[in-house]
Amino acid sequence: MLQYIDQFRSPELVELIVNKIHQECPRQNLKFMEVCGGHTIAIFKYGIQKLIPDSIQLISGPGCPVCVTEIEFIDQALALAHLPNVIITTFGDMVRVPGSNTSLQQERGSGIDVRICYSVMDALKIAQDNPQKEVVFLGIGFETTAPTVAAAIKTASNQGIRNFSVLSAHKTMPNAMQALLNTGEIGLNGFICPGHVSTITGIHIYDFIAEKYQIPCVVSGFEPLDILETILMLIRLVNEGQGKVENQYTRSVKQNGNPRAREIMLEVFKESDSNWRGLGVIPSSGLQIRSKYRDFDARNRFKIAPKPAIEFPGCICGDILRGIKNPVDCTLFGKVCHPEDPKGACMVSSEGTCATWFKYRK
Repeated sequence: MLQYIDQFRSPELVELIVNKIHQECPRQNLKFMEVCGGHTIAIFKYGIQKLIPDSIQLISGPGCPVCVTEIEFIDQALALAHLPNVIITTFGDMVRVPGSNTSLQQERGSGIDVRICYSVMDALKIAQDNPQKEVVFLGIGFETTAPTVAAAIKTASNQGIRNFSVLSAHKTMPNAMQALLNTGEIGLNGFICPGHVSTITGIHIYDFIAEKYQIPCVVSGFEPLDILETILMLIRLVNEGQGKVENQYTRSVKQNGNPRAREIMLEVFKESDSNWRGLGVIPSSGLQIRSKYRDFDARNRFKIAPKPAIEFPGCICGDILRGIKNPVDCTLFGKVCHPEDPKGACMVSSEGTCATWFKYRK
């Protein structure tokens, strides 16, 4: 077993795995989709696509939580930010995501109070330090971040911190993967499953995909050897005709994940339908705050009225998130839209497909 990071980047081991991939790759064209932004970065950073046969296409899916967050959510956050005595707290990328007309970063210049947090517990501390203000945390992310937000809500409830609430756009991955398959737009042959999500959920959440669609799923780590070994495992499953779930990332992902984290998440959140940028409303793919903790639900506290969202003209983030187009297919890419002035969410986060292509493609 490899123990040190340099071993996962060993040129000799990379060459060994790459040779096996070329030897065992079938004649047919294969499409494997990664649904984690961390994998997208690694694939481009280490030039994985250039190492494998041309017949294997790696497609970036909806794996960036910032990217899949719907425009309506940004508009709601902006509406809250303009209310008196409200402090918006969020991770850094979110302030730059465009809403229908502006972003939180642009509006900071007009005097709204938006503060960057490294964790949701930072937001809870801001609420404790500002008892006369309403502190709203923008809760985004998949199963990886939802347990920490749930823990913060429980802490606020137990400690009587009543000026703290969460605007939740938390999403779960498996039903989105199923929605992609149901569109029939891509014709996938396998999924590179998200490592961080799977540390919480375990690997069995993908069983129904493998069984129902006969598509192999392999949970992967993030180093070059991790991804190359994952591709080799997918090739072998395709060759065997097996719709099966396997775990490459055994050093971090256990079969049953983290039961305690899931317990906290499911105590505070319940499944709900959720709107995904580019994919629309996917049943049971979101996490809504349960009625027991409704006092900490910003939607309940502030009664935000929904408004129709407006996409930036020409932006094809939705098509990119579904894997049917690449960033270079967008007329805005690298011209009107770039990391310093993003017009679509896929150019904002470092995990976004457009931002990754912009940084690494050359």
